Amino acid sequence: MFGGHHSSRFIVAITGASGVIYGKRLLEVLKDKDAEIHLVISRSAEKIIEYELGISRRDLEKYADYNYSENDLDSPLASGSFKTDGMIIVPCSLKTIAGIASGFSSNLILRAADVTIKEGRKLILVPRETPLSSIHLRNMLELARIGVVILPAMPAFYHKPTSIQDLVDFIVGKILDNLGIEHNLYRRWAQIK
Repeated sequence: MFGGHHSSRFIVAITGASGVIYGKRLLEVLKDKDAEIHLVISRSAEKIIEYELGISRRDLEKYADYNYSENDLDSPLASGSFKTDGMIIVPCSLKTIAGIASGFSSNLILRAADVTIKEGRKLILVPRETPLSSIHLRNMLELARIGVVILPAMPAFYHKPTSIQDLVDFIVGKILDNLGIEHNLYRRWAQIK
């Protein structure tokens, strides 16, 4: 049922935080890299997708090989026996980070993240909130200590971005770097003269 010709398999979750453009761009790039994509979009993310991008959930689901409801706890993503090359939550709400940090697996996104951690697989969280309270920082520190990658949506400017797309591509490039996927989404520091 799952698998096939794809070179890698990733879970991508989009939660109810501003910055859904990062999730959309990651889906585009992973599809272009021929990854098998398992996508979960939270209900609160649906509203933000419509507001920020002017598109619907279905427009993003077209990039994925498999789509799930956040309430689908019978999905294969809820089991450690379902092997993946990692999970990316982009953007990742601070509520989601709090749920993961406390082991509160009340929906499929939280359960898949919990499984990713317990199986020792790569988990990348892309929070976009600012400023951060000590509660947010504590939750992130708790997760970072066990190997979760905290990758805030903080673009750099040394590559001289000239568009929002350049800023988005920088963050998506950093996600791909952490997944070990080659890309040319931004110029690296060594390439800048």
